[in-house]
Amino acid sequence: MKTNTLFLTLNIFSATGGIEKVCRIAGKALYEQAIAHSQSLMIWSMHDTEKDITGNAYFPAEYYTSFSGNRAVFVSRAVKQGVQADTVILSHINLLMIAWLIKKIAPKTKIILMAHGIEIWGKISVFKNINITAVDRFWAVSHFTKNRIMEQHRVPAKKIAVLNNCLDPYLPAPQNIFIPHGLRQRYHLQEGDKILFTLTRLSSKEKYKGYDDVLQALKELNDPAIKYILAGKADPVALTQIKQQVKNLGLQQQVILAGFIPEEELAAHFTLSDCYIMPSSKEGFGIVFIEAMYYGIPVIGGNADGTSDALQNGKLGCMVEPGNITAIKNTLQKVLAAKEAYQPDTHLLNELFSYHSYKQKLETLSYLKNKRAKLQDAGN
Repeated sequence: MKTNTLFLTLNIFSATGGIEKVCRIAGKALYEQAIAHSQSLMIWSMHDTEKDITGNAYFPAEYYTSFSGNRAVFVSRAVKQGVQADTVILSHINLLMIAWLIKKIAPKTKIILMAHGIEIWGKISVFKNINITAVDRFWAVSHFTKNRIMEQHRVPAKKIAVLNNCLDPYLPAPQNIFIPHGLRQRYHLQEGDKILFTLTRLSSKEKYKGYDDVLQALKELNDPAIKYILAGKADPVALTQIKQQVKNLGLQQQVILAGFIPEEELAAHFTLSDCYIMPSSKEGFGIVFIEAMYYGIPVIGGNADGTSDALQNGKLGCMVEPGNITAIKNTLQKVLAAKEAYQPDTHLLNELFSYHSYKQKLETLSYLKNKRAKLQDAGN
């Protein structure tokens, strides 16, 4: 079946990570764009199951096909469908082989690869190096990611566009968020406590989020009124390491390891907090930063990765050198002493990172716009 756009993903609804969030929003934008311009669209997920789409608000089920983890069937059908598509969008570098096969059969099919961060920054396998030549256009989530693709893979700048991530259009509005009394009780928080918050995956294999540096800075601040909620799913090794560090620093009364926080509780956690902090060194963009700012709290991030785009080089939040404990400590001290002075510019935030803005940028970058222009030229 001929189609204008085929969007291929690994997961959309069966996982809760940042890339999955990007795929949901991109799927919604592509669906709305296709409807507006009478274009056909297919959205396929390798690992989702049919039940995963139930209740989703992003796009109708008839545009979506799930393959329940059957990689062989997914690849085979994606290639067959891809050669009949005008444009194939890949959500992840691990789908590159499909693009290479499509290009061999249908060289005029346009291939777009979404580039999120560390998955494409470093060296890739010889196989992927060959496959990457099939890509016509890269959509990088930040200028940092764009620069890394250029440096590492020798891709010319003209082939890479920056498409920053955006706020989920279904986030609860800040004015509708109330902090449940039980939330303070859960963490044994007292009146007058100053709350720091970090939400990230706690992995022993990914030691670049900067929460260990925050713990060191917290020790140096020596203020028992500062409580640090460190949240996110943790692997056993990482959890053991963090607990040991907290014990070694004597911060048992200040650090709260909250574990996984359900999506429906995140807004209340942001609203509860006085500052969101994650001085990472390998963040592709950092959706969590713009979500924290959406709920009006000051943000502290690193200055050495894609966080620069999310914080607009310091216009929306504070930036520190990852690993510089003194800088982290001093910045925390300033923000907590004058929280109001460091609140984000919500007008600028929405102007840059709203779903509406994202949808407009995606429209500008897509091949649909180019195709309409060609048709108009042919008619003149």
